[in-house]
Amino acid sequence: MQLYNTLSAKERAALLEEAGEDRLTLSFYQYAKIGNPELFRNHLFIAWNDMDVLGRIYVANEGINAQLSVPAKNFETFKKFLDGIYFLKDVRLNIAIEQDLKSFLKLKVKVRHKIVADGLNDDTFDVRDKGIHVNAEKFNELIEDPDTVLVDMRNHYESEIGHFQGAITPDVDTFRDSLDIIEEDLSEHKEDKNLVMYCTGGIRCEKASAYYKHKGFKKVFQLEGGIIEYARQVQKKGLENKFLGKNFVFDHRRGERISQEIIANCHQCGKPCDTHVNCANEACHLLFIQCDECADKMENCCSEECVEVIHLPYEEQKKRRSGTHNSNKIFKKGRSEKLKFKK
Repeated sequence: MQLYNTLSAKERAALLEEAGEDRLTLSFYQYAKIGNPELFRNHLFIAWNDMDVLGRIYVANEGINAQLSVPAKNFETFKKFLDGIYFLKDVRLNIAIEQDLKSFLKLKVKVRHKIVADGLNDDTFDVRDKGIHVNAEKFNELIEDPDTVLVDMRNHYESEIGHFQGAITPDVDTFRDSLDIIEEDLSEHKEDKNLVMYCTGGIRCEKASAYYKHKGFKKVFQLEGGIIEYARQVQKKGLENKFLGKNFVFDHRRGERISQEIIANCHQCGKPCDTHVNCANEACHLLFIQCDECADKMENCCSEECVEVIHLPYEEQKKRRSGTHNSNKIFKKGRSEKLKFKK
């Protein structure tokens, strides 16, 4: 019974390129009570591996959070499989605006403590008691209301390249950081203001809306399907687009353009730019914004020190990486002191 990947990302990329088949990048989530996440994880991996599904999926007692790509020819089989799971029947599938053959290169289904890390330990908090979902048209109406406070529930590196006009964009590194900050900042408006939230696909807003209701906010709303679905409805219905820039996405594309405005800048030269890259030095791998000119000049690295490292023999680079742990740095996303024009 295969419960792991047998091909490397490089091998998989070559096979995808050779096959040249259309794939759909999509995401979905569902909060539900899952009694045995490990067993459910194995069930998903076996079935989806047979369908040639690739992606990053988290399973926990509280539900599932999935970002993945599936061959277009297998989409109906994939959808039928989801509908056969009682809490995933007719689940909303957020299909990407921009498709990419290699958005994901491996199938990773992991068991987590929670599908969205929130740092909360409150048994009286029920994530299913959520706020009111609104579509793009109602969302546009709400954010024009002077009694509305619009909050971006994403992290600083996401809102830096794109956000809704007039939104509060907390300067935070993680979702858990934003929950208490927003509650404190808006504590005087629990009764009188519309608290309207949005995120990439809806999963963080769903938890946040339930949390703020739990904390006493009376009028809580969230953008249904997040920015991904908003962009789709705006195009389909001819609505006014109130989103500026790019929507950050958590796959190899790193972003979907929603409007033509570029609201961010290259972290190295300050030129208008909203292209996220990872430092070419694998021991660093820092995510930051880099324009084409700086990419050429810096050889896709974030600093001169990293440029020096990538020119070392491979075995020396591997030796330097041994025993190091750089995830904390990576997830500071553009906070490095080496970046002159960081936010």
